[in-house]
Amino acid sequence: MSVRLALFMIAGVFITVECSQEIMKNLSLQFAKPLEDCKKEMELSETVITDFYNFWKEGYEFTNRQFGCAILCLSSKLELLDQDLKLHHGKAQEFAKKHGADEAMAKQLVDMIHGCSQSTPDVADDPCMKTLNVAKCFVAKIHDLKWAPSMDLIMGEVLAEV
Repeated sequence: MSVRLALFMIAGVFITVECSQEIMKNLSLQFAKPLEDCKKEMELSETVITDFYNFWKEGYEFTNRQFGCAILCLSSKLELLDQDLKLHHGKAQEFAKKHGADEAMAKQLVDMIHGCSQSTPDVADDPCMKTLNVAKCFVAKIHDLKWAPSMDLIMGEVLAEV
């Protein structure tokens, strides 16, 4: 009887991780929709586009300040920021729920970003560097949960839409 219970629990964890990866894939695709507008407005380099391509790749190191600026641009276009360029928790939770997260997952994602923002030191009034550092922290937390989506699947969906 305990073997069946253990198998059931393992299957439940596997299904939860798979569902979470699917939701994170959907959130990533939706978050990146205004990328073309930000690319034009900010004259983003190919290095920044490469950073987006490698966003969920475990071990990839973000170092380009412009990548943080691009994340701020996307967040702004999606109306996820308040006037101080900080994440608006309510809007961010609604965004996550609109794209597949349930209430608990949406809250957990926002709490992770908030925690990363609190634990990441400000960088001399540079919101782009702050955002870059928060993104690094957030990606690490998502990898710890095994929620990171496959970039191959994301790119496949992006190419299918083109």
